[in-house]
Amino acid sequence: MSSPMRFLFVASFAFLAACGAEDSAVDLAQDTAQNSARPAPENVEVPTAELGSFGIDLSLQDSNTRPGDDFFRFTNGSWLDTYELPADRSNHGSFNDLRDRSDERVRSIVDDLTSIEPSQDSMEQKISDYYLSYMNTDALNELGIGPLLPGLSRLAEIDTLGELVAALGRSRIDTTASPISFGIGADRGDPDRHQLGVSVGGIGLPDRDYYLEDTEEYLNVREEYVAHIARILDFANIEDGAAKAASVLIVETRIAEHIWPRADRRNRDLTYNPMSYDEFLTAYPGLDWNTYFSAAGIEGLEDLNVSYPSAMAPIIDLITEIPVADWNNYMTYHFISNNASVLSDEIDQENFHFYSTILSGVPEQRARWERGVARVGALNSLGEAIGQVYVERHFPESAKQQMDALVENLRAALAQSIEQLDWMGTDTKEEAILKLNSFRPKIAYPDEWTDLSAIEIERDDLFANAQSVREFNYEDSLSRLGEETNREEWGMTPQTVNAYYNSSFNEIVFPAGILQPPFFDPAADPAVNYGGIGAVIGHEMGHGFDDQGSKSDSMGVQRNWWTDEDRANFDVLTTALGAQYDQFEPVPGYFVDGGFTMGENIGDVGGLSIAYRAYKMALNGEEAPVIDGLTGDQRFFLSWAQVWRGKIREDALIQRLTSDPHSPAEYRVNGVVRNFDEWYTAFDVQPEDALYLAPEERVRIW
Repeated sequence: MSSPMRFLFVASFAFLAACGAEDSAVDLAQDTAQNSARPAPENVEVPTAELGSFGIDLSLQDSNTRPGDDFFRFTNGSWLDTYELPADRSNHGSFNDLRDRSDERVRSIVDDLTSIEPSQDSMEQKISDYYLSYMNTDALNELGIGPLLPGLSRLAEIDTLGELVAALGRSRIDTTASPISFGIGADRGDPDRHQLGVSVGGIGLPDRDYYLEDTEEYLNVREEYVAHIARILDFANIEDGAAKAASVLIVETRIAEHIWPRADRRNRDLTYNPMSYDEFLTAYPGLDWNTYFSAAGIEGLEDLNVSYPSAMAPIIDLITEIPVADWNNYMTYHFISNNASVLSDEIDQENFHFYSTILSGVPEQRARWERGVARVGALNSLGEAIGQVYVERHFPESAKQQMDALVENLRAALAQSIEQLDWMGTDTKEEAILKLNSFRPKIAYPDEWTDLSAIEIERDDLFANAQSVREFNYEDSLSRLGEETNREEWGMTPQTVNAYYNSSFNEIVFPAGILQPPFFDPAADPAVNYGGIGAVIGHEMGHGFDDQGSKSDSMGVQRNWWTDEDRANFDVLTTALGAQYDQFEPVPGYFVDGGFTMGENIGDVGGLSIAYRAYKMALNGEEAPVIDGLTGDQRFFLSWAQVWRGKIREDALIQRLTSDPHSPAEYRVNGVVRNFDEWYTAFDVQPEDALYLAPEERVRIW
């Protein structure tokens, strides 16, 4: 997960009760506990946890499902059978519960500010007025398309190739669209400096498959997309909207033909192609790059990275071959669509109808206040300012200290694992330990806060406020070229419910928002915390050693620090893991892409493995107590499955399979535990069970 204006992060952690369920779960746990090698101690009292008696809500289980057949359903089945997705959600689960809690807390902060009259130009005034300007739908409805009229006039005046190239260069700040884009982040070859990267894209559908595959789902989406574009153009009284909408689909289809397959797009060996600006001009001479970058506000460019080199020349050819009028239609549609959320209800609702109802199956928009909180509280908005208040109100320092200790326990466990690997040689192990020792954890909130005082906000002009925020971030991004990177910056706000690994800085980051049950509860049983936040910590650490993160060293420099033999051994393991995930079919005809999801799958399997080792180390050789009839190992694996409790609409799931590098929730449970010998023992999983893998087929990397 990343902030496009500040970093270009390359990896991330980037997601009720039935009578008798708890008793049945205890009976099963007691039965399987008898199969343990050593007798467990008697039941013991533990501090009161938020969930259940020790940190897991056993009432959500399905006692009629064997753990070995479907561990995801065994842990969460009663909830899955009874929970109904709200009309305004494409999915819901443990992550969403915490996000809802975080949103309510942010809303309280904002409401407190709107109940007073903060001094002009104070951060309190900016937060309050931005939110109030978003909530004033009467004013927005009266304005209609009005705020976009100057921009629409400028687009309509584009008549020549030179004018088109300049408009494409301005697309990011003008909120239009372009098949060629750029971003500024840490140079993968020298993470202490910023570098500009050039990429291709600019399509309105989630992935190239939506344009190029002729399944019934994708054909329907394309038809709906054209109808949606026509309706959007109608809001601006643009003539021949239907014909122009059809031309937009044609343009984007031709772009999609040259977009790399998603598995290749995440391959760092393929996407890191640094060169001088002069070399770039020689390699791709078909476009007036000086005009493009000058329009973007970039002067004196010395070097850059080309993410998808083989796609550049064909995309340049498209820019010159496709009539300027068709590019006008393309940019005009995206200009309106990209700004729909700050326009009238009818424009906003039309955009929602396509991008949420058609693509994800969501019937209704979320409450206006929820969308307002999300807008004002985002990282590339006023989120850090809100975050300062959030941590003061909702995050105890004692929790940060506990997290620091957990991180160090996980670091020690991974070090022990590396040292004991039989597939990795001494030289590579030394580099791996150096990288592990250099990991920098960031917990809860940043030590330095971003100065947002330059952003100008007025209560009565939402469109201008959004533009002010955008211009601030854009200028901040451009100002970084030629400057050193700042390793103190964060790519998430404190109130965010997520975590990430940043390979360029070799850091793992855990905002305060995720440090709550079911991930982390100071009162929960240690097995639960290790199976929850411990596995999340391990997941993020594991990104430093996954198929792509392992291509950067202890300082974040992208280079090969592996011996050829060790990399080959690693590839054998990851290929076997990918093949497992390729077999998963969450929707008939739509499979998990084991190559595209490889990094996250390695993170899940490795993270849980590291967390399990750390949990055992924390027991200091003692047997874990039995709690409510459950052994320590059982509680550990149940905690992991509880974290991923969730439901998702089928349309949204299909979209995620093409655009999200994370596997669906059920496979983040079932696809992981079936590779653990300890899980088989803990739940008496037998060869006849559906999830059973023969010991030689199980993949454990770390």
